[in-house]
Amino acid sequence: MPQIPSKSPAGKGPRTAARKPARVVAKRPKAASKATAKAASKATPDLSQERVVRALETIAAHLSAQGKLAVERESFKQADAFVWHPDGRLAAVPRVSRVELFLLKGVDRVRDILIENTERFTNGLPANNALLWGARGMGKSSLVKAAHASINAGRKPADRLKLIEIHREDIESLPALMEQLRASSFRFIVFCDDLSFDGNDASYKSLKAVLEGGIEGRPENVILYATSNRRHLLAREMIENERSTAINPGEAVEEKVSLSDRFGLWLGFHRCSQDEYLAMVRGYCSHFGVKVDDEALEREALEWSTTRGSRSGRVAWQFVQELAGRLGVKLTAK
Repeated sequence: MPQIPSKSPAGKGPRTAARKPARVVAKRPKAASKATAKAASKATPDLSQERVVRALETIAAHLSAQGKLAVERESFKQADAFVWHPDGRLAAVPRVSRVELFLLKGVDRVRDILIENTERFTNGLPANNALLWGARGMGKSSLVKAAHASINAGRKPADRLKLIEIHREDIESLPALMEQLRASSFRFIVFCDDLSFDGNDASYKSLKAVLEGGIEGRPENVILYATSNRRHLLAREMIENERSTAINPGEAVEEKVSLSDRFGLWLGFHRCSQDEYLAMVRGYCSHFGVKVDDEALEREALEWSTTRGSRSGRVAWQFVQELAGRLGVKLTAK
């Protein structure tokens, strides 16, 4: 027969001891949950405010970027040439320093090729990036600027080709420039004068990605023209050092030389002959109204080139500047 638990005070002890831990355990979570709720109630307004602030900052940044792009697109109508700054600014160039196309002598073949390529691009047809390389002072950059002006002659403002110069030291910001130009309705020549790479300079990789091979690729409304004294944009000793020190010299050289391969057009400029040099001098003198006896002009022009140690379009222009200054003639076209 089961025994009835004792009702003595001694029997109450165990029952009371068993209940107390349960009450204590039950109370502690309640106290903790109240504290947590209280803390959460205090933190919630702070978290909500932070979210609101972050959302407003995001919206403000987005609107600022849209406004900036709208201003930049509108600014393209104000000029035909710009200079790119790595902080995202495009500075308009109201008047481009250039030479008339017909004054460029000894470069007839490359001139025709570049103008044809530029005209196709301006008309929305396929065209190649161009690398103008070779002898210094033979009109590489002058030809790019003259071709740009020639293509724009007679075109309506909405159809005019834009020329944007990017400096060699800013080449790493080229992807940011591409992003700005991609959405524009205009077409652009991005021009880098005297492009070359030395030492351990790895910024050429940014140019490679833009020219070919990047995910986005080159925008359809952008073409790249560059000038350089080097055919492969790298010093010869760099290539030789790669061959002598690399574990696999062939691969190391290919990595660097492949940059120039991404220009579809290679236009070579070579030293001019004496007759071409004299033709440049006579062309400048005729255009700017510098009147000198032809025999004296030829003699002085040849003497000038001898003292400079070279014959080129740049040397011819420097001689004409010297001659015009001596004669008191301003170099303004007739």
